[in-house]
Amino acid sequence: MPRSVNWFRLFLPFAGGYFLSYLYRTANAVVGPVLSNELSLGAADLGLLTSAYFIAFGLAQLPLGILLDRFGARRIEALLLLIAAAGAATFGLSDGIGTLAIGRGLIGLGVSACLMAALKFFLQWFPVERQASLTGWIMTSGTLGALIASAPLDAALRVATWREVFFGLAVTTAGAAFWVWRGVPEKPPSARPQSFAQLAGGLRQILVRRHFWRFASIAFAQVGGFMAVQSLWSSAWLMRVNGYSRSMAANHLTVMNASMAVSYFMIGLLSTRLARRGIKTVHLLGGGLTLALLSLLAIITRATEHHYLLWAAYGFFSSVGTLNYAVTSVGFPPELSGRVNTLLNLLSFAGAFLLQWGMGILIDTLGAAGHSAAAAHTGAFALLFTLQAASLCWFYFCSWQAARKPSRGSCP
Repeated sequence: MPRSVNWFRLFLPFAGGYFLSYLYRTANAVVGPVLSNELSLGAADLGLLTSAYFIAFGLAQLPLGILLDRFGARRIEALLLLIAAAGAATFGLSDGIGTLAIGRGLIGLGVSACLMAALKFFLQWFPVERQASLTGWIMTSGTLGALIASAPLDAALRVATWREVFFGLAVTTAGAAFWVWRGVPEKPPSARPQSFAQLAGGLRQILVRRHFWRFASIAFAQVGGFMAVQSLWSSAWLMRVNGYSRSMAANHLTVMNASMAVSYFMIGLLSTRLARRGIKTVHLLGGGLTLALLSLLAIITRATEHHYLLWAAYGFFSSVGTLNYAVTSVGFPPELSGRVNTLLNLLSFAGAFLLQWGMGILIDTLGAAGHSAAAAHTGAFALLFTLQAASLCWFYFCSWQAARKPSRGSCP
């Protein structure tokens, strides 16, 4: 098969699915203020609404691993994308928080396989030496979806209603499902799928390992917390605290998402070379997330008026959190790597759900107590900073212990 045909049939359908997944994930940062004005939604309502995506996505992760192993990436991805299309249509037809949350939850369930299905499929069809670059490119495609969900989405909302935008997304997502179903070739599994008892035993084996919990807090607080900010509270901060218009806030999100794309590209390009020079992947993870935390502190304290620079730095360094998958799974046998990754995904999206909703509740509570909108948002972001700082302290403490007593499968 020619290389161009390989790329079109084996990569692009999954890239399109992950593009849509990230677009849906971050769209509420721009659509949220419109919904708030039109449907009189409070901060807690917006937090719950946006979080419905994350809780549905997260709950799907454990059964998803079993389904992918049993039925293959092509079938599961196509079926779930149809559910996402139905969710987008439901969202567009909604007139209250209940049906909006149902639509958002269906979207989260529908795109829950977009990354994991792609990674499983790539392992089946491409050699090992191409996996890192394919992972970098698939993450880049997702970041492009986040870019579209910023200034371009804001521009679309000026010529169409939010309902029309989601109806258009429903049609596009159904088309993506058809593309995966008809365009992606099938490859039978090379081994007989494990029984449910064997799969459950593997999960227990992961959960009792100290190595997993070394990185679990990173998934929950750092990765999940960044998703909570990126998909909703970033624009709220820029509008309520910095006093920007919706368009200016969307422009800042565009810069942040573009910096994420640059970060993913550099991770794919340089991480292997740096490891050969003694700079391990786990060092990149810790250093990058420390700089992300400092960037968040600079945003909260408004350390400089160069807000574009602050949000670009926050997006760039937070993207290093994607390395959490690699450094965690190396501590387990290869046959457990899929379940390790889905457990991390579950923690990440649980963190996004709980932190996003919790920040909304805190903002409403502080507002009801007489604090200004700026002060309420500052309090919510300060809580997020505290939790992320605690998770990094746990990570460094466990890393210090691991360095004293190195074991099999130490981090690369």
